Amino acid sequence: MLSLHAAYTAIVTSGAASAIQNGYSGILTGSDPKKIEQMPDLTGMKSEVLVQKAHRSGWEHQITVTGAKMVQVETVEDVKNALSERTAAMHFLNYGDPDGKIKRAEWLELAHKAGVPAFIDAAADTPPKSNLSEYAKMGYDLISFSGGKAMRGPQCAGLLIGRADLVHSALLNMSPNEGTIGRATKVGKEEIVGMVKAVELFMNEDWDAVVASQQEKLNVVADAVKKIPGVTITQDLPPIANNFPEMQVHLDPKRFSATAQQITANLRNQKPSIVLADGTNLIQFTAINFQPGHDKIIAEALAKELKAHSI
Repeated sequence: MLSLHAAYTAIVTSGAASAIQNGYSGILTGSDPKKIEQMPDLTGMKSEVLVQKAHRSGWEHQITVTGAKMVQVETVEDVKNALSERTAAMHFLNYGDPDGKIKRAEWLELAHKAGVPAFIDAAADTPPKSNLSEYAKMGYDLISFSGGKAMRGPQCAGLLIGRADLVHSALLNMSPNEGTIGRATKVGKEEIVGMVKAVELFMNEDWDAVVASQQEKLNVVADAVKKIPGVTITQDLPPIANNFPEMQVHLDPKRFSATAQQITANLRNQKPSIVLADGTNLIQFTAINFQPGHDKIIAEALAKELKAHSI
């Protein structure tokens, strides 16, 4: 099971978004009932969260709904200039680490030198399994994970891991406590039990075998379409977020009478419906949710659709 040192604990939330919102609520209010009731009015409270420009993802609403203001920085000097008595926390988007000028460990060091909590959003960042405890061991004060991705727990579940005092404060801002900003982010007993079991299964899983099985399924699809004129296949393993095999089917627009978007729309509208991601001259997907036989169904349907529009 998940192993955390004594000062840290974890709770099940209604997705990583809920973990972020309620985690920040806990940072802002502590265990003060008056502040909890006052949210999202932060009058008289710390109200700013520092974030790197490269880490702006569009998901900051989970923070700003608390009333907090995002303060954007790029360099270490920017951080030092932005820190003030209003600073409540410093936010790090884990998959943005390669793009930001301040890396994960240095960001944490800057936060703790300033005496403010560091929150790391690692929603899509399992596997590896070690991430579930690694960022806590580093000293990040709160960490959010999605439960419905590679851990394959309930789709509406997530985890908030962190310092016991901050996790307790987050709980005070959530259901079943009434009059709280997190009242709407209710997590049911079904999600709690399902998420706990999902973590247990994930931690005991032979992930190398899981990846090998996913790769085999992707290869079934690749073998069915790679010889079609105008098709090029690539595969990769994303280094951070969604770290499991992904396949890209590249289409030469000169060799097809339909765009990638038209082809995926046709697949989506057929029975059984097949939903694949698309881009410019690109169709891409993983096998993480494939059930037995799905690889053959998708291989046959995609090959048929590509051949139907082959010029």
